[in-house]
Amino acid sequence: MGVSAVARRELVIDGFILLSINLMILLTAVLNYEEDVATYTIKAATDPTVANRVIVYRPQGNIVSQLNLISSWEKKTGCTLTRSYVPEEEILKLSETLPSPNNITVSILHNIFIKEDQMSFELTENDLEASELYPDYKHTSIDSFLDICLVDPPKPKLAAFE
Repeated sequence: MGVSAVARRELVIDGFILLSINLMILLTAVLNYEEDVATYTIKAATDPTVANRVIVYRPQGNIVSQLNLISSWEKKTGCTLTRSYVPEEEILKLSETLPSPNNITVSILHNIFIKEDQMSFELTENDLEASELYPDYKHTSIDSFLDICLVDPPKPKLAAFE
């Protein structure tokens, strides 16, 4: 039974709107390890051949849906996570009513996984993708980053917003 069939069964049991379930499955984001972004940025900043060009950090292996990300984590840990559906309206309300900095996290997740702003544009022939531009650098895949999180999880960082 595929993911869509499971989602449809859950739809009937829980009364969720089919479109919302399908969007949860299909929406994708680009997730990059911050050290990779730093390395690509330094490479591009010191590379005269890319001056005044748009460089995008969108390696194919790092484009993932929220559902696939959660499923990968479940496979690695052997634990099944409880899924719950939160309507977009509720997420927007939380982003407006939660105290800072909690509202920022909710807003960012809404932007990434619901509005899909990282993926809502196509690259043009003038844009450069960092992993293609610098193939000698081995970026951290989602799978590798999840392995890092299992062995030695990065400490959470919290920026101060005023």
